[in-house]
Parts: sequence; structure tokens; C-alpha cells
Amino acid sequence: MITLLKEVFNRVSILSESVQEMLARELLQEIEWEEKWDVTLSNSQSELDKLTINAMKKYKEGKTVEKGFDEL
Repeated sequence: MITLLKEVFNRVSILSESVQEMLARELLQEIEWEEKWDVTLSNSQSELDKLTINAMKKYKEGKTVEKGFDEL
């Protein structure tokens, strides 16, 4: 376990049980979300590859317009 995580657990251990429970549930939810996201990404790689190829093709054909985030 990394040092920072050990420090977090040490600091959490002095908090009330209700706060520990809340933090533990939030951490578990975050871990579950990360695991689901990893599965989603790995299952969609071929689709992402197709989208990338199509986008590059349109870019090379001059069919794209460069925009900033605030212009989307």
C-alpha cells in the first residue's frame, strides 16, 4: 500500500464510526465506478478505433472545423 493511502487510513481511523462508514462507502463506490469504466473502455475499443479512423479521414479531406471547448 502506498504511503499516502496509509496516511489516509490512519487519519480516518480517528474519526467517528459514522464518518468512517460514509467515507468507506464513498471509496467503494469510486472503486466500483472505476472498474465499470475500465470494462466499458475495453469493450468499446474497436468502436473507438472506427471513430478515430473516420475522424482522421474527414480531417484529411478538409471536412472538419477546428473549435475550442467554449465553441462546441
